[in-house]
Amino acid sequence: MLNLNTKTELDYPHVKQYLVNWLTDYALKSRQAGYVIGVSGGIDSAVCSSLCAHTGLPLIVLIMPIHQESEQLQRSLEHVAWLCDKFSNVTAITIDLTSLYEQQVALLEKSGALNNITPEEQFLVTANIRSRLRMVTLYGVAGANKSLVCGTGNKIEDYGVGFFTKFGDGGVDVSPIGDLVKSEVYALGRELGVNEAILQARPTDGLWSDGRTDEDQIGASYDELEWALDYCERHQIKSNEEVKSIGLLDKDLSAREQVVLNIYWSRHIANQHKMNLPPVAYLK
Repeated sequence: MLNLNTKTELDYPHVKQYLVNWLTDYALKSRQAGYVIGVSGGIDSAVCSSLCAHTGLPLIVLIMPIHQESEQLQRSLEHVAWLCDKFSNVTAITIDLTSLYEQQVALLEKSGALNNITPEEQFLVTANIRSRLRMVTLYGVAGANKSLVCGTGNKIEDYGVGFFTKFGDGGVDVSPIGDLVKSEVYALGRELGVNEAILQARPTDGLWSDGRTDEDQIGASYDELEWALDYCERHQIKSNEEVKSIGLLDKDLSAREQVVLNIYWSRHIANQHKMNLPPVAYLK
């Protein structure tokens, strides 16, 4: 049985104020006016946009639907309406990127670039195009308003399993919740007053037309991934060989725990190219 209660509870009012101060200080030191952020109807973007709003600096919140499910879009609209009602420094903009996305996919199909891959691989390619179109849009708005793009990735996604699009939602200027795991993001969301519909929604990146959730894609829940991250950190696991030997060395691990460890570690290694800066071919 997975032990999911190994961590000490954080002081969330303190965490909230610390992150608001951190965002404020970074923007001022960067000589930027404020922040731009995209919201998806999920907990991560709701928390990060709320933190940015609390800075009092100008915040532009973008809703960028691309064949978006109605429930996701409705949660986004309700959250943005709440922010605009609560904070005078928030401006909301909706830019429907569906037609631009369709044009990009059509160009790839016409070129033959998608001919030699499976339908599932095509789904992945086009899903990542959605994320990258949003990144381009965010930076267009940020550049026009002398602002920074606020990231919405948490510790599990950005530094655990690399569950983000390279140069898509991973292309940001700041990462305020990058040191928080998913359960902590939810707790901070409650502290910030994020609405219940977002708190209860199943996590999804919103990039797939078949409605699959994050758990569907990864094969493990966020609670399980938090356990795996904590396990690897506590046991200082640094190689595939160490993960493979865990089943022999730790007799207390269940079969499911071994599966989760393998899911976590295989993604952690495979996605290092997303988590690290591009390597430089230094001349000797």
